Amino acid sequence: MNFEHMNNNKVTFCGEIVESPKFSHELYGEGFYEGLIKIKRLSETYDLIPITISERLMNKHNFEVGSVIAGVGQFRSYNKIENEKSRLMLTIFIRELVETSLVQNPNEIILTGHICKEPIFRTTPFKREICDVLLAVNRNYNKSDYLPCICWGRNARYCKDLQIGDKITIHGRIQSREYQKRIDENIVETKTAYEISINRIINENNNSENIFNAEKIELKKDMWA
Repeated sequence: MNFEHMNNNKVTFCGEIVESPKFSHELYGEGFYEGLIKIKRLSETYDLIPITISERLMNKHNFEVGSVIAGVGQFRSYNKIENEKSRLMLTIFIRELVETSLVQNPNEIILTGHICKEPIFRTTPFKREICDVLLAVNRNYNKSDYLPCICWGRNARYCKDLQIGDKITIHGRIQSREYQKRIDENIVETKTAYEISINRIINENNNSENIFNAEKIELKKDMWA
C-alpha cells in the first residue's frame, strides 16, 4: 500500500446521522453502505455530506437517525450512471470511527493533488471574488479522485493564476449547497452540490503559501452559498 496516497487525502468529521446507511455494493466479500450526515457550521447552518462505510465498522456503532458519529477517512469521487448520463458523485469514505470527544474540528479536510482543469475565476453581484478549482488526488491501485474546490477573496486571486498540472496542498472543509437546475421549460429541480471550501493553500511547486482565515468570513460565505 502506498502510504503517500493514504496521507494526501485526509478527512476528520463529526456529525449527526440524518439518513441511515443503506447497502450500496460488495467488494471482495465486504459490504459497503451509503448514508448522510449533518455537520454544523459556525454560522449555525448545516452541511449535509454523503458517507460510505464498511459493514465491519457499522457492526460496532449506532447508525440510527439522530445518533452522532465521528471519524477519519478520505473524500472520494466516483462516476454513477443516471438516465444514461455519467454523474460525478462525492462521499466521505470512512476508514475509522473515533470518540466524538477526540474531534476538535468537526469538518476538516487536507488534500494534496494536481490542478486538472483551468481554474474559473468570477465575481458575484456583491463583488465577492470566487475561484473554482478541480483537484485530482491520487489514490491506491492507480486511481484518482476528482474533487471540486472553491476559494474566496485573496485565495481566489491566488488560485486563478495556477496552471494545469500544478501540485498544491489545501486545507479546508467540505460543504454542501443547493441549486436550481432547469430540466425543461416547465420543470426546475433542486439539486445539491458538494465542494471543498479552501482556507489555506500551499503551492508545492515553489513551496509558496497563501493563508486565509476562513473563520472570519464564515457568516459572509453563507450569504452566497
